[in-house]
Amino acid sequence: MARQATDASKVRAFMRLFAQETRGGGRVYLVGGASAVLIGWRETTVDVDLKLAPAPHGAFEAIALAKNTLNMNVELAAPDDFVPALPDWPARSRHIARHREVDFFHYDFHGQALAKIERDHALDRQDVAAMAERGLVAPNTLLALFDQVEADLLRYPAIDPACFRRKVVAAADEMATRCG
Repeated sequence: MARQATDASKVRAFMRLFAQETRGGGRVYLVGGASAVLIGWRETTVDVDLKLAPAPHGAFEAIALAKNTLNMNVELAAPDDFVPALPDWPARSRHIARHREVDFFHYDFHGQALAKIERDHALDRQDVAAMAERGLVAPNTLLALFDQVEADLLRYPAIDPACFRRKVVAAADEMATRCG
């Protein structure tokens, strides 16, 4: 079934419905397009990517219900599925809202930026630029965090570490130039 595009109001409705249908506490980290529409650099997104850590009881049933009720795509996908998790990423994740016993966050924007830089699609480049323009990602911090996880790239055999480093350095240079 083809799902409709998701805007900020639908993401907020998802958060409320998810929390209403789960039991107990948990944390939901929104990623990519969900962050983009909530903050406002995109009007819509194709899907809502998220990470559950820890997942409240009934989380998967709540996701299935929300997908059907709200006619939206929801995927369990986060930056640390594609690139090494950055140290202390939960501490840098920005709180969005609390509904019942569930807290919703934007997944650490530096982690999001690294995953987007590695994938390197046109929309990913636009998202990284939008994050930098809004002060959500700082070039020096991005480079320092990359340095801390570069050795962990061995666990991601599809990634060429030298190529990835070049892309991260180029993205940081671009951020510094744009945001001066």
